[in-house]
Amino acid sequence: MTTIVIDLPERLTTEIGALVESGWFVDETEIIHTALWEFMRRNRFALAEQFQRADIAWALQQHRKQQAQKASAP
Repeated sequence: MTTIVIDLPERLTTEIGALVESGWFVDETEIIHTALWEFMRRNRFALAEQFQRADIAWALQQHRKQQAQKASAP
């Protein structure tokens, strides 16, 4: 297990504390684990697509540079 230290806005920590206090979660760690897993589950495909689009844009840029170099070569 890895420990990550983060700074949270006071309002968020207050809400997290209220959820723990009311019994929705055992502790702050559980709610943060749950929130991160849910974020990843909901956004996994969108994030993968975003990274793929960035890779494709980079590859197209490299291809255009190569074509421009070939066109300007004697």
